[in-house]
Amino acid sequence: MYSKLPVYRYNRTINFLKEMLPPPATVLDLGVRNPFSEIMEMEGYTVLNTNGEDFDLVPEIVKEYKVDAVTSFEVFEHLIAPFNILREIECDKLITTVPLKLWFASAYRSKTDMWDRHYHEFEDWQFDWLLEKSGWDKKQSEKWISPTKQIGIRPILRRFTPRYYAVYAEKSAT
Repeated sequence: MYSKLPVYRYNRTINFLKEMLPPPATVLDLGVRNPFSEIMEMEGYTVLNTNGEDFDLVPEIVKEYKVDAVTSFEVFEHLIAPFNILREIECDKLITTVPLKLWFASAYRSKTDMWDRHYHEFEDWQFDWLLEKSGWDKKQSEKWISPTKQIGIRPILRRFTPRYYAVYAEKSAT
């Protein structure tokens, strides 16, 4: 469907989004415009993106948007303190994915791109706890693998070990 993109992950992500928040809906997608922003628009969503702000330094930026939901696809692992932005979100719906910690791979760090680094590699219970502590109730979640056509031990393990964790959460009543 989407050539030269991580098709399996994108298909799983859009299906999860559509199940949790059917289009049409207006979403604030944390992070700069990207290929997945376009996929969401093709599926009937109105997508607003942030402009590359450092969410650790200006988490309150999310208060500037009035939307049906906030989406965040592979963003929170890049933040030192994702708790802060999660607390600032005023919208009552959150759809997010994070990569899961894999026992056979360490956290990712690009040596050339300062934004392309993972400060966190979450286990599902850790991310659930982060959401709970920051005022969110998890309503639905899914995990999926990250298959690749590469050859080797890690690619084989990626066919059986969940790599991504998707969560739909709503603001706590308290």
